[in-house]
Amino acid sequence: MKEMLKYYKPYIPIILLIIAALFGQAMCELALPGYMSDIINFGIIKSDMSYIYKTGAIMLLVALAVVICTGLAGLFSARVAAKSSRDIRSALFRRVTAFSAAELERFSTASLITRSTNDVQMVQQSTVMILRLACFAPIMGIGAVIKALRTSVPLSWTIALAVLAILLIMALAFFLVMPKFKVLQSKLDRINLIMGERLSGLLVVRAFTMEPYEEDRFDEANLELKKINIFVNRAMSFLMPALMLVMNLSSILIVWVGSKLIDAQNLLVGDMLAFMQYAMQIIISFLFITMMFIMIPRAVVSGQRIGAVLKVEPSINDAPDCVEADSPAGKIEFRDVSFAYPDAEEKTLSHISFTANPGETTAIIGGTGSGKSSLISLIPRFYDVTEGEILLDGTDIRRISQKSLRQAIGYVPQKGMLFSGTIASNLRYAKEDASSAEMRDAAEIAQAMDFIREKPEGFEEPVAQGGTTVSGGQKQRLSIARALLKNPKIYLFDDSFSALDFKTDAALRKALKEKVGNSTFIIVAQRINTIMDADKIIVLDEGQIAGIGTHSQLLKECSVYREIASSQLSEEELGKGGLA
Repeated sequence: MKEMLKYYKPYIPIILLIIAALFGQAMCELALPGYMSDIINFGIIKSDMSYIYKTGAIMLLVALAVVICTGLAGLFSARVAAKSSRDIRSALFRRVTAFSAAELERFSTASLITRSTNDVQMVQQSTVMILRLACFAPIMGIGAVIKALRTSVPLSWTIALAVLAILLIMALAFFLVMPKFKVLQSKLDRINLIMGERLSGLLVVRAFTMEPYEEDRFDEANLELKKINIFVNRAMSFLMPALMLVMNLSSILIVWVGSKLIDAQNLLVGDMLAFMQYAMQIIISFLFITMMFIMIPRAVVSGQRIGAVLKVEPSINDAPDCVEADSPAGKIEFRDVSFAYPDAEEKTLSHISFTANPGETTAIIGGTGSGKSSLISLIPRFYDVTEGEILLDGTDIRRISQKSLRQAIGYVPQKGMLFSGTIASNLRYAKEDASSAEMRDAAEIAQAMDFIREKPEGFEEPVAQGGTTVSGGQKQRLSIARALLKNPKIYLFDDSFSALDFKTDAALRKALKEKVGNSTFIIVAQRINTIMDADKIIVLDEGQIAGIGTHSQLLKECSVYREIASSQLSEEELGKGGLA
């Protein structure tokens, strides 16, 4: 919760104004029963109409002051809650976007969404409640107790009895309901997780006719959430009638005891009515405190969940003495690099050493799980190496600022990612001020202009979230065009040609060589045809380098490469490669 409190510090002056308004509201409300008592005792009983009018006018002014103070407190409370929640959401967003892949794996996507929406909303609602009631209820309760004791000491035991009953009800509700709030939020995480998986994997679900299974999985999670909600709501629905019962029984008890005191001429009628109102104010104050005890545990749980994200420091940070990669040549060198994922027992990569030079294409190939994508993700520092070092133009990339390092890299992920908007907005994601001519050039090299021309609106053609309105091959070509528009010195292609046909693949590689051939190209591929013309091919096998060389060299010298080639190429093609 300490992580959360700092977001309220800028609003301390407004919070002090809220406290002042609530104090004024409490004082005015405490004054009203006294004026009512005076009207009965000295106005109605004595038939003094002028006193009734005079005191009634004062009561109207006091009531108007209550309205003003209440309105100001409500307005300022809402502003503080809304602004602090905005700050918390922004901080969450900034922190999550700064996370490395290692931190993202600690929290599921569904949980991060819940924490950024539902949990922040709960904190916002609780902030309004706490600001409105945390100061008002104690002032009102303590003030009403003092006023009641001054009005009639013999009746005070009735209030003590009512307060004791309320405390017992509150304690019972607190210990029954509070543990369920944390479970409730985790069940919401589960619902979001299943819904996200269902929507992202909708086609797979339909292809395997697993709709019934997914529905059962969702129904199970939904049923668990329903049970907890029902339990919490039942407990809460019992609480309010119980408190109202205590309030009404207290009123009856005060009238019964007060009537005997009036009959014995130890209490005035107006004082008994004033005492009854003070008693109601005391009970209402405890009712407000009860509401806070209901909201605060939920807010605490939500605050802890938010704080758990905010206090996690990204494991990948800029070094204090980091340098900028200004106009890099683009030479990438791996020196005895080993890498293991967080909490993994075995290394994914072991003792990797090679150099990728500008103007050359360095290809990486290997079987499934050999560490190809892991290797390429180390260059932009999505993860940091466990051992060894990666150098850019002779400088360890951990000593280069992340921003300048990534500005020097054009990265095309294995799964092309497009954002909702237009084709142009997706391309300009790499360069905001890119001209139409620059976008056309990038699209031409990426072999994307043919299908862009066919679109009714060309570059302004709408793209749905995730790029669902374009095919897999079109998505990959647009992702490549986006990287090209950045005009970096280093290109990283993580199996980015897999959805392209052989003709488009060949045309794309030829255009890349002609247009941006002076850059450093590192290509991860599954297909031999994609990389057989590379200047250098690195063969990975179970996280280790099994061979480095050209296509013809590896066919002769590397058994792992030969096996891959034999499974994809004909005997004639193998012969041309040097394995005749």
